[in-house]
Amino acid sequence: MLYLHIPFCSRKCSYCGFYSRVGGDVQTYVDALCREIELRADEVWPNPHKVRTVYFGGGTPTLLSVSQLERIVEQLNRSFNLSEIEECTIEANPECLTKQYVADLRAMGFFNRVSVGVQSFSDADLRLLNRRHNGEDALRAVANLKERGYRNVSIDLIYGIPGQSAEQWQANLDAVASLDIQHLSCYALTVEHGTILDHQTRSGRVRMPDEDEVLARYETLLEWCDSNGFTQYEISNFCREPYRSRHNSRYWDHTPYMGFGASAHSFDGSHRRWNISDTTQYINGINNNNTYFEMEKISEIDAFNEYIMTALRTTEGIDISKLDPVFADGLKDNILKYIMEGYIYIQDGHYRPTEKGLLHADGIAADLIIA
Repeated sequence: MLYLHIPFCSRKCSYCGFYSRVGGDVQTYVDALCREIELRADEVWPNPHKVRTVYFGGGTPTLLSVSQLERIVEQLNRSFNLSEIEECTIEANPECLTKQYVADLRAMGFFNRVSVGVQSFSDADLRLLNRRHNGEDALRAVANLKERGYRNVSIDLIYGIPGQSAEQWQANLDAVASLDIQHLSCYALTVEHGTILDHQTRSGRVRMPDEDEVLARYETLLEWCDSNGFTQYEISNFCREPYRSRHNSRYWDHTPYMGFGASAHSFDGSHRRWNISDTTQYINGINNNNTYFEMEKISEIDAFNEYIMTALRTTEGIDISKLDPVFADGLKDNILKYIMEGYIYIQDGHYRPTEKGLLHADGIAADLIIA
């Protein structure tokens, strides 16, 4: 698994807490990113050269020119064996997906999956979120992808937006139904510290909906997915089989991965590494052979806790065979009450959350982890 972080955006969305920046020397960053890939090609990570998935995230990766993307892919091919690749994803904003850009992207022959940050088809929602595109742009972007033969298209949507009525949320889902896409990621809007939305809510300019309202939107989503052939495989992720995100699924089951670029994380099973969240310092570190990352060893308890937190958010649940016997015995005792109350069930050697269990996954996991 390889992840590449492209931190550039044309504007900052009101809700975004990820590391990104507006403006900057994109070409110099691409050069440094390629250099990092080259420098780290021989790192001793578990099976580093058996790459199955590649993910370009951001930020907005589609702000890069296709020639810049090709440069990065060429470096990946020099540093890793990509002959057994199953899935290559690029995140994209609708306004970037013009007919020409999509045609050039398709001609690269590398990306077989596109994740489109639609967030909403409502222009009012998009203005509140400080997105650059409008609803028509989003519909056009997906049409351009389909026209060029992209079958594996994912859409991101956000619910629980201030002022978003039940009818408006239903209209978003109805718009998805008309697009013949294969994957849907839906997230409840959250207020991240330091974001524009955080300042707006603190000042009273924006009022977030209450929990019951957000839950009602989520229940509408579940009903719509069930009626439209979408399988839920994680709290926020739904697909028409077999179009699960293979890359993200491997995060959730703790498969090792390497991350490149400013703020990107890596995980080898026992160590976690993260690059500095600053493009200038990242570029200087790469170019001047200075330290540009930090690393820590993960304790057995931390590894157990992280696995429980992620696994319970998926329909696969906790694979008991992956647990240390001592931790497995303790979990068996602690999880019993959730089985008795219908939140968890046992199947094929897994503790799997029920639909009710998925709704309360974070709270259950917080109770099951080792303090």
